[in-house]
Amino acid sequence: MNITHSGMITLCGRPNVGKSTLLNAFVGEKIAIVSNKPQTTRNRISGIVTRGENQFVFLDTPGLHKARNRLGEYMVGVVKASVADVDAVLLVVEPIAHVGEPEMELIQCIKALKLPAVLVINKVDELENKEKLLEVIAAYSAVHEFQSIVPISAKEKDGVEELLDLLTEFLPEGPQLFPDDMTTDQPERQVMAEILREKLLYCLDKEIPHGTAVEITRFSERDNEIIDVDATIFCEKTSHKGIIIGKGGSMLKKVSTLARKDMERFMGTKVFLQTWVKVKENWRDSMAGVHNMGYREDD
Repeated sequence: MNITHSGMITLCGRPNVGKSTLLNAFVGEKIAIVSNKPQTTRNRISGIVTRGENQFVFLDTPGLHKARNRLGEYMVGVVKASVADVDAVLLVVEPIAHVGEPEMELIQCIKALKLPAVLVINKVDELENKEKLLEVIAAYSAVHEFQSIVPISAKEKDGVEELLDLLTEFLPEGPQLFPDDMTTDQPERQVMAEILREKLLYCLDKEIPHGTAVEITRFSERDNEIIDVDATIFCEKTSHKGIIIGKGGSMLKKVSTLARKDMERFMGTKVFLQTWVKVKENWRDSMAGVHNMGYREDD
């Protein structure tokens, strides 16, 4: 079937509202890492959905938050750049009847750029009293005239198909941007790095995982289709290195095993993963350090 409509749609919102979960639900596989810790997504990640004559390119952005270091400044810059020059914006919020400062900032951005915007109220499965939804809708309707307001549960995939149906109206006429079977524009080695970082977020407490970055130093395929992945985990303190490795290497083994299973699911073949941990003090506090870890404005 020929693609007749294609377009770019940004997912934005404060940290931890479920943007990456929604992106994965759209695509049908994990391409963005998911964590219950805020500020999980650092780069702009594109998810590609080809459906009938339509192709959607979704941009998942870091949550808009107050930057506390150079990495934070980079992440906020990514959000603002992602809202510009797209065909529509999905503002993803939790079902709370209050428009916070991050939401207002994004709404001002949407207004200034005169972009079509859909309000997506996520996590409705957590609402005991569904009538509270009306209060959330009223609060947001008072500050902006959204094209549509859609309640969903990205985790339960409830309302996701209906949301996709609705979004077809924002796709301009245009050619296919990516091949049919492509689900992300992220290089495979970057997806591997993000999967490993997700497991660090899952297994480690508090601030430690936010000070970690992952570099894939080897990504190669053997004749028998087994993929060799060598990964270096960078952290900011020697004490953090000890925690990441764990007693007798137990924590690093746990993180690596969980990551390898997800890598194999994504690649559809066996993966041989080797991991190392190195200290790079305060890398998040300098833009050079942030760039060296692979976070660049032109990505």
